[in-house]
Amino acid sequence: MPVPTPLLDTIRIPDDLRRLPEHQLRQVADELRAETIDAVSVTGGHLGAGLGVVELTVALHYVFDTPRDRLIWDVGHQAYPHKILTGRRDRIRTLRQGGGLSGFTKRSESEYDPFGAAHSSTSISAGLGMAVARDLDGKAHNVICVIGDGAMSAGMAYEAMNNAGGMHSRLIVILNDNDMSIAPPVGAMSSYLARLVSGRTYRSLRETAKQLTKRLPKFLHEKAARAEEYARGFWTGGTLFEELGFYYVGPIDGHNLDHLLPILKNVRDAETGPILVHVVTQKGKGYGPAEESADKYHGVATFDVVTGAQAKPKANAPSYTRVFAESLIKEARKDQRIVAITAAMPSGTGLDLFGKQFPARTFDVGIAEQHAVTFAAGLAAEGYKPFCAIYSTFLQRAYDQVVHDVAIQKLPVRFALDRAGLVGADGPTHAGSFDIAYLGCLPDFVVMAAADEAELVHMVATAAAYDEGPIAFRYPRGDGVGVELPEAGVPLAIGKGRIIREGDRIAILSLGTRLGEALKAAEELEARGLSTTVADARFAKPLDEDLVLRLAREHEVLITIEEGSVGGFGSFVLQRLAEHGVLDQGLKVRPMVLPDLFLDHDKPERMYARAGLDAAGIVARVFEALGRDGAALKVRA
Repeated sequence: MPVPTPLLDTIRIPDDLRRLPEHQLRQVADELRAETIDAVSVTGGHLGAGLGVVELTVALHYVFDTPRDRLIWDVGHQAYPHKILTGRRDRIRTLRQGGGLSGFTKRSESEYDPFGAAHSSTSISAGLGMAVARDLDGKAHNVICVIGDGAMSAGMAYEAMNNAGGMHSRLIVILNDNDMSIAPPVGAMSSYLARLVSGRTYRSLRETAKQLTKRLPKFLHEKAARAEEYARGFWTGGTLFEELGFYYVGPIDGHNLDHLLPILKNVRDAETGPILVHVVTQKGKGYGPAEESADKYHGVATFDVVTGAQAKPKANAPSYTRVFAESLIKEARKDQRIVAITAAMPSGTGLDLFGKQFPARTFDVGIAEQHAVTFAAGLAAEGYKPFCAIYSTFLQRAYDQVVHDVAIQKLPVRFALDRAGLVGADGPTHAGSFDIAYLGCLPDFVVMAAADEAELVHMVATAAAYDEGPIAFRYPRGDGVGVELPEAGVPLAIGKGRIIREGDRIAILSLGTRLGEALKAAEELEARGLSTTVADARFAKPLDEDLVLRLAREHEVLITIEEGSVGGFGSFVLQRLAEHGVLDQGLKVRPMVLPDLFLDHDKPERMYARAGLDAAGIVARVFEALGRDGAALKVRA
């Protein structure tokens, strides 16, 4: 059998795709799936979600006039096939690499990415804004939002739909139902009905019928409306979306181009208000190892395409996430009041391990961080000890709840902030840069940062024992440094740091896992004749005032270093020193924080070097404070 001529090689942008006859799109989809698998096998990244939308991606770019028509991908981690079709195929093997393509949609990367995303459930809000802007400008292009059903668990999606339904702007929402079907597809009949109700004839007849029934007595008009809703709901589902003001179409098979194309064309040509198209897909579709995997290869390391075996770099230490989970399990065995909460990230936060041990005390609330925090507050109000495990960057979505429902009421909710600091390949959207500043400014909030995995064990125990108000502890992505773990955590004295090594000229006060780099810097400074003290603050709040003042009074230079933005730990130290008048006594203080910019994705060690938060950067900052020639030690740009 002859091998078909590759079609993907002829497609650089969607205009090229749209020149092909429809019968060739199946081949394009197959080649696009193979290209996606091969590219991710080299780079690692999100695989399963992208494989599930290959046919949908082809159909959307074929039917709609992108980039004139705005195509918004919610979260964006499923957009690798989209990137291949929109002029980025030649760079697709740079995904998530330094200087390469982002793992998410990004406005500065391509005109085909009209809205950047990485956190979920934003597409309908953004799309509605674009649709209203189009209407105000008197234009007529389409706005299409592709949102997965996982993202539909967030309240923001329904807030946007409620607003859109009330405004009647023309907006197309594609519900990519890839985990648990809201209404299972029923094959050819489902497709036929979806095509029928999306067509102009049905919509015209429906509108005519509505106008006629309005002339009937009120009780008959209401009965007719209910009968029509029941009939459509019985055959196609979607009553919830209809109640929100959307015209519902579906469910349809998202892998069948013969179903997708005519329905999308009908939707494109509709002159009605907001429409929701319910598309059922299979995560990991078309790649055996992904289809058979429990998580459908949601996120993968580099892997062998033939076997699906992922590269597993040898770890010298357990990950911080695992250390947290195992420590929490130990604490929970001693205290029945400990419960754990996650917002749709059980494996990412390690709470899948906790859930296996304590299923009745583990709560996954979906992509709903606001609810997670107030839910935890309710548990705390009733005497339970909730551990709310949320990535630092995702907790930003629930800040009002942290302030209003937890901090003001001084409720003892424990916040486990995973992915603190820079996170490497996921880039600025997932970096935990701001939590020290945004939690440290809240009254009566305790904020800790683990210097290594052993310290994390003690901080879990500290949080479990602390009942006087809210407490948070932060730790980074990745493996620990290889220190010996204690058999059990011991609660730390609140607001007390520790001296790691003593010197008399330079003081480095570290918060978090930059402690290792601080010790390396101290060795180099010692070799250059500068006796150096290194201290681990442990607490950003309450600050160890005695330790800070001692370091300030006994040293010529004081360096603070943290894996966070300006406004955090260094600012707290400067405030305290100013209050005590120490800054008037000639002390040279240099806070070291993340730079005031969003750092693009790269390997974490390169990102920290660029930020100047490595040993070389610390040494250079000391020489700058001393006014010495540090030309050979300048922070790398």
